[in-house]
Amino acid sequence: MAGIELIWLLPVIVYDFYQRRVPNWLVLAGAVLALTTLSLGQHPLGVVWSDALVGAALGFGFLLLFYAVGLMGAGDVKFAGALGLWVGWQGLLPIWMAASLLAAMHSLLWLALQRWPWFPRLAVALSGRNKASGTETSRKRVIPYAAYLAIAAAIWIIWGQQS
Repeated sequence: MAGIELIWLLPVIVYDFYQRRVPNWLVLAGAVLALTTLSLGQHPLGVVWSDALVGAALGFGFLLLFYAVGLMGAGDVKFAGALGLWVGWQGLLPIWMAASLLAAMHSLLWLALQRWPWFPRLAVALSGRNKASGTETSRKRVIPYAAYLAIAAAIWIIWGQQS
């Protein structure tokens, strides 16, 4: 029964959408929970140690390349590593594909609203800026990629439980 990992994904989604960051304590909590379930032999998704560790390494390592060239925040990278502990290496590709599709739609909508400002509040929300206070989130990140990874992971987890 999947549940604890879904509960962990919810604050990741909220933090990343509203603050464009994922706090270290939240990433660490998810990693510790995953490692605990693995060590107790009670991993809710049936992932084994080797798959989880490879998933963590792949999740972290692959997104580290995007961070190195300035396309992604460090929180996204750390979250992907912790997520790999939950879903194993097998779950990463479909989750990355779905998250990237969601991020692309976010980006295209944001770009369209920059060109044709029909919905200025939506454009501000998509950009991560708080128009009322005039403040912007750190490093002007527009795409909350960790949130989209978490949404895609939740869908993958729930869909996997149905079959």
